[in-house]
Amino acid sequence: MEQNKVSLTELDANNWYECCQLNVSEEQEAFIESNAISIAQSKFVTTLSPYAISLNDKIVGFLMFNTVKEELDGYWIYRIMIDKDYQSKGIAKIAVQLMISKIAELPDADKVVVGYHPDNKAAHHLYSSVGFVDNGDRFGKEMAVIINLN
Repeated sequence: MEQNKVSLTELDANNWYECCQLNVSEEQEAFIESNAISIAQSKFVTTLSPYAISLNDKIVGFLMFNTVKEELDGYWIYRIMIDKDYQSKGIAKIAVQLMISKIAELPDADKVVVGYHPDNKAAHHLYSSVGFVDNGDRFGKEMAVIINLN
């Protein structure tokens, strides 16, 4: 997958509905909220920053991160999903790298954190492939993995 074919676009009136139409595979549904719920959450938690993920200008995914530091003194990734018809093509990995670049521009950005259920093997593979490390941090049913930016 060529990185220049994958892009992030801030969510707006032109692309939010298309993001709501995306779906993960059935076995992934238990691990992630719907994009509609995430988009609604971003309207009430104004520090959340939602983006559409595009491949060759077609929206194929959604992601969201917090623009203020939280637990573990890091910026948290809240959501990332790729529509079931576009998975296993390397899009998510490139999108995470692009997201990390955006987070790196935030004040005192030295750490990015993401939490996911330990049974979510796809998430584990994705985050470990870009350098996230499990230091044993747990939040309820989720494990938190970290990547240091410096």
